[in-house]
Amino acid sequence: MAITITDGICPIFSSGSRRPHFSYLKSNQRLTSIALGRLRDGSKVTATVNPYSETEAARPEERKSLTDFLAEAENFYISEGGDGGPPRWFSPLECSSRAPGSPLLLYIPGIDGTGLGLIRQHRRLGEIFDVWCLHFPATDRTPARDIVKIIERTVRSEYYRSPNRPVYIVGESVGACLALDVAASNPDIDIVLILANPVTRLNNFMLQPLSSLLEILPDQVPSLIENNFVFREDYHQYAGMFESMLNETVTQMGGGLLGDIFAASANLPTLSRIFPKETLLWKLQLLKSASASAKSHMYTVKAQTLILLSGRDQWLLNKEDIERLCCALPKCEEDGVDLATILKIAYYYRRGKKLDYISDYTLPTPFELKEFEQSQRLLTAAVSPVFLSTLDNGTVVRSLAGIPSEGPVLYVGNHMLLGLELRPAAIHFLKERNIILRGLAHPVMFAKKIGSKLPDMQMFDSVRIIGAVPVSNTNFYKLLRSKAHVVLYPGGVREALHRKGEEYKLFWPEHSEFVRIASKFGTKIIPFGAVGEDDLCQMVLDYNDQMKIPFLKNIIEEITQDTIKLRNDEEGEVRNQDLHMPGLIPKIPGRYYIYFGKPIETKGREKELNDKEKAHEVYLEVKSEVERCMTYLKTKRDGDPYRNIFPRLLYYLSHGLSSQIPTFDFPNH
Repeated sequence: MAITITDGICPIFSSGSRRPHFSYLKSNQRLTSIALGRLRDGSKVTATVNPYSETEAARPEERKSLTDFLAEAENFYISEGGDGGPPRWFSPLECSSRAPGSPLLLYIPGIDGTGLGLIRQHRRLGEIFDVWCLHFPATDRTPARDIVKIIERTVRSEYYRSPNRPVYIVGESVGACLALDVAASNPDIDIVLILANPVTRLNNFMLQPLSSLLEILPDQVPSLIENNFVFREDYHQYAGMFESMLNETVTQMGGGLLGDIFAASANLPTLSRIFPKETLLWKLQLLKSASASAKSHMYTVKAQTLILLSGRDQWLLNKEDIERLCCALPKCEEDGVDLATILKIAYYYRRGKKLDYISDYTLPTPFELKEFEQSQRLLTAAVSPVFLSTLDNGTVVRSLAGIPSEGPVLYVGNHMLLGLELRPAAIHFLKERNIILRGLAHPVMFAKKIGSKLPDMQMFDSVRIIGAVPVSNTNFYKLLRSKAHVVLYPGGVREALHRKGEEYKLFWPEHSEFVRIASKFGTKIIPFGAVGEDDLCQMVLDYNDQMKIPFLKNIIEEITQDTIKLRNDEEGEVRNQDLHMPGLIPKIPGRYYIYFGKPIETKGREKELNDKEKAHEVYLEVKSEVERCMTYLKTKRDGDPYRNIFPRLLYYLSHGLSSQIPTFDFPNH
């Protein structure tokens, strides 16, 4: 069989197996693949594969271990005749598959100085960056100020070559201090800092005794340790024995640590060459000087900054130091490490001067979708969502068969309480149709001021990784221009945070421009209705109740003051966009139902719908269809024998957890 790579992924069949394996190409719209082959009779076969259809089998990519790290460090020493000479850049071979226009990423190592600190992430980072790593030979004694100049020369060279593209600098511990100095000295260059366990103030309680101990240790200690405690030729035998003894649970608890201990023991000669006594003493002096310089300059840093914390470097810094650092850096966020995924979730990846939420977006991998799906498993199991769509002939089907494959498509519907309906829908669209839904979301999910009482940004990680973008006319226009599948909630925050007795009530603006914009690109508009929130929880403390309590009123006003104001030009309740968390009491879970109506065509009607009155007629038609979908679902769900969770549990027990639970009957019309 001949296999051809097209767009997205390509199945590769190994001999003696019919099961495909997949490799992925990047796109901001869809991961797809087409496999071409011939049968024995000579006829051609074409197959399209959805990589998200079986996320249960998705696994994280195999990453290199500490043993690999030490082996490559040894290669540096051997290939360079003792690892001498000045600091120098290298680009890992695993990073050679980057996409066109990828920005430069410079990695500045920590105490080890090998430049291999990202070895476990080279492949994924190499898909979206041009990765360069700085290597410090074991015998190098370059002062901190001269290292900063080396990095500066590279940064400025890249800036002159591509002035509209950012330069990413990933600094680890002492490397983070050097990166801060570079950013402080070059405010005119667009630098994005990623600081891993930055050491801007040393914990002298631990550091001073260590330095004193090193000074009094005899030079023969490393060789004595090597002779008495190292595993040599028997290491692989012991490693294999322990690997076979440790089951999956034990491995998660301690197997990785045991493996690292054996790897370090087997490679003590390498460690002694990387860290001879003189080098360790020099590294500590370098750490002190770089930390002092960064501390004096960091208040002038204006670069966009992401701080990564592992919690393992508290001998160098503590939580108070990190909080102080966050206050000093005005464009700072914390996160904690698959670097490629973190950059994706935090929307820190960009190719130009400004972040473009549309073109800079990268699709989730199947494993990332699996993790997102697992994070939503409790909600999905509780509400067991039912998805209905409408075919061109008006037939209602329990699937997404009525959803167009090609965009642009605009889904317009109602918000249920807290907007919880979008997450199950996003998963279902990817798994069934390989369609990424780009939801227009409130800006509160994308930015937070330091010291604000707004929710932590990590609460919205799942929303951002599935493609949500801040709601704005510009983003809406760009999404439709890129032929995306866009989700729009005209009711916004007021609808998602409604009051008691307002379930399924629409709070839409009197007029809207989305119809006119959609018609410019021939967009299909699909109205949809979602019901089920009243079967999940009961509201006991709404916005009106909270505004009567002074303490809660002050919090609501303070939180709302910190957010971007939307719909200030509207009147009435639509204008009320105050943010708050309603008081809820859970119910015995019912079921979510989401019904997508028949598409409304705008293609060929641009001139007609450019007229405000005609566009308003379509707007009212969409609103009427959304209300009809909700009414249909509220009526039909009464006939669903599995609306309550207990019959669904019994069905799972008798048919298996992977089975699809039936719902109400609906006539074809």
